[in-house]
Amino acid sequence: MRSLPGALLRGARRAAQHVRDDIATAQQRDPASQSGVQMAVTSPGLHAIWAHRAAHALWRREHRMPALLVAQAARFLTGVEIHPGARIGQRFFIDHGMGVVIGETAEVGDDVMLYHGVTLGGRSMERTKRHPTVGDGVVIGAGARLLGPVEIGDGAQIGANAVVVKDVPGDAIAVGVPAVIRGGAAHHGLLEDPAIWI
Repeated sequence: MRSLPGALLRGARRAAQHVRDDIATAQQRDPASQSGVQMAVTSPGLHAIWAHRAAHALWRREHRMPALLVAQAARFLTGVEIHPGARIGQRFFIDHGMGVVIGETAEVGDDVMLYHGVTLGGRSMERTKRHPTVGDGVVIGAGARLLGPVEIGDGAQIGANAVVVKDVPGDAIAVGVPAVIRGGAAHHGLLEDPAIWI
């Protein structure tokens, strides 16, 4: 049987590595970043994901009320609302942060970037999978709305203010209201202009 102190130490090491990865990701993706310390202290996107990890751990252990309280405190402090039930991968980054909403059954892969005002929301009152599933390496532009149990493939890009109500294949670009596919990996240069995202 594993010792409790050993398990706690391994958990602390994993958490510390996640924090280091998060800070490195934020520095890489935020051109305004001047240092890791600056990002750790001032980035609401980082603070939101760190609070979410604590809330999600409580949620998984059936401590629902404390999990919701942590999530609400994070929402008040950061302007980012992530339901404790949402599952979020590693190296997740929210630039600017304000106005982001991520619903209870949302699933977000690794290396995903969201800009401010993004909603991963539902379209149903049923107690079932009702929020988006976002693959690895996805970028979602400012103000985009992904609604319902849509699936966003690995490497896809969602343009600013797009409204996504249908699946988006991997490496595709989705723009507009409602969102339509504008191209695959060969067209990714279309969205490299930061003005499209923020």
